[in-house]
Amino acid sequence: MADNVLLVAPEEIDRNPENPRLIFRSDELAALEESIKQQGILVPLTLYNTAKGYSILDGERRWRCALRLGMTKVPVIVQPEPSRLQNIMMMFAIHNTRRDWDPLPTALKLAELEEEFSAINERQPTESQLAELASVSRGEVRRLRKLLALPQAYRDELLQELEKPRSEQVLTVDHVLEATKGAASLRNRDVIDDDQEESLRRAIIEKFKTGVIDNTVAPRQLARIARAVERNEVSAATARQVVNRLLKVPRYTIDQAYQDSVERVDFEHGLEQLVNRLAAQLDEHASRGYAVGDGLRESLTRARTAINRLLDE
Repeated sequence: MADNVLLVAPEEIDRNPENPRLIFRSDELAALEESIKQQGILVPLTLYNTAKGYSILDGERRWRCALRLGMTKVPVIVQPEPSRLQNIMMMFAIHNTRRDWDPLPTALKLAELEEEFSAINERQPTESQLAELASVSRGEVRRLRKLLALPQAYRDELLQELEKPRSEQVLTVDHVLEATKGAASLRNRDVIDDDQEESLRRAIIEKFKTGVIDNTVAPRQLARIARAVERNEVSAATARQVVNRLLKVPRYTIDQAYQDSVERVDFEHGLEQLVNRLAAQLDEHASRGYAVGDGLRESLTRARTAINRLLDE
């Protein structure tokens, strides 16, 4: 074993309080645990000294498996204790390429990183600085900040969902963010008020949870409805009507709302143009004094039946 690698009892080690990862699912640890059982821990944990023992910089999953397996010693490399700001930055830098971090706990830790930087420097970091501190893109910083802007009830609900095995999770961060953005687009165009915005967001989330909506980006259709209202292509009354159905009819989908507003108006506009052209052609036919042939008569009769049926509705 290398000179700088020590053997330490897992009981002397504690998790890093700055690790953004809060959820460790038993089913996801099983494969690593089996590997450690067969081969031992091949990559030493990276630790730092504290007054109470050691804290983990890298290797919490290996440490958890060692505890579950009852191992008496684990290989470790010990580094000097970092400052809290350095610690959080190291957590992001060490783990930023891993996909097993859940977005909401990461967002909460990003807020702590920003707060720690502000306390030291007496100013808020810019978006670019925060992205650099966390070793993530500016786009990811914006996304994580949107999560932090969610009401606490939604954040609690998402954290509860994260406790479940991934196969049993039905609500994701993206569901809530897309529902939030879709409802806000209608409120920004004064189609709905603040109370209705919250009701609509909750209704969409419930439709995600029950499987009525199975397309994560379906709420973006609400923004298209809002833009159609702004361009006077769809009346605000029509938009409010479909929103009301979304709120009151559990099985009513956003796709149906879009069809009943924007697509319906587009279809009727096309039909209106077609009817106007037909009326002009009929006027031209009459002005020329043409006789009505059998084929045209049959077609006109069929058209009259369809028109009467539509107008009677």
